[in-house]
Amino acid sequence: MNYAFCGKSGLQLPKISLGLWHNFGYVDDYEEAKRMILHAFEQGVTHIDIANNYGPPPGSAESNFGKILKENLVSHRDEMIISSKAGYLMWNGPYGDGGSRKYLMASIDQSLKRTGLEYFDIFYSHRYDSNTPIEETMQALVDIVRQGKALYVGLSNYPPDKARLAMNYLNEQRVPSLIYQGKYSMFNRQPEEEILSVTKEYGSGFIAFSPLAQGVLTDKYLNGIPEQSRAADPAGFLRREQVRPELVEKVKELNNIAQQRGQTMAEMAVAWTLRDERVTSVIVGTRNVKQLQDNLNSLNNLDFTPEELTLIDNILGGATL
Repeated sequence: MNYAFCGKSGLQLPKISLGLWHNFGYVDDYEEAKRMILHAFEQGVTHIDIANNYGPPPGSAESNFGKILKENLVSHRDEMIISSKAGYLMWNGPYGDGGSRKYLMASIDQSLKRTGLEYFDIFYSHRYDSNTPIEETMQALVDIVRQGKALYVGLSNYPPDKARLAMNYLNEQRVPSLIYQGKYSMFNRQPEEEILSVTKEYGSGFIAFSPLAQGVLTDKYLNGIPEQSRAADPAGFLRREQVRPELVEKVKELNNIAQQRGQTMAEMAVAWTLRDERVTSVIVGTRNVKQLQDNLNSLNNLDFTPEELTLIDNILGGATL
């Protein structure tokens, strides 16, 4: 495993981290979830990323992870970076969503209880909440660190201008933002426009999620939509109509480059996301150990020639998903 320092901090993160957004809830195969977590750790993936509402149902990914940790990895706790978040809808009523101090404080207590942890290594404000003053949300993060419930704090899904305000406040309180988590892939290059320059300016790391664009940047959809895929799931985040023919054609061309590099399409997509030195780590979400190992194999070839990068840019042509 390759590791990188997170921004200007002394904390190192693995170049590939494991996210529990999908496939780790009560509705999923617990034994496969356990195999993925244990395999990841054995391969040097020391960072596990969760959120309060991951499941389904909400909270179940944290509960399952807590059980797996207690039964298999508790003696390795100090070798792991475990992060969680709060910001999206978690429970009904006015206090289970957003960025209020009430919600964040209640949420971290619940998350610690579900996971069985004494503290999180990183705790995020999961999204910007326009109904709550940034100062209130950031002060809650500051107090969470000072209370010993988290070692570091981070931001996720904040617009660049709001991230700058938040990082300013955190710096003034001497609890700087360790890391920013944002969606980044060949089909979502928006972070290159602003947020990566903001994180570099403030000495914050950047960790990318959805590097495979919900599986579109793999060989999964090259010949149609498989029955067991995310696009085939009517309750999933990836809709069938999003897998547009023009995107599939681009992925076919990209897949040819991947094969010439001796990689699968998924391996090249993860490697491409890591090509920018401002990207500390990439969070991968996988359905089984085979998919996980495919993602990890991307580390075998992280280098791109200028010609390859130009060709990839020409194929993408600004396409978005």
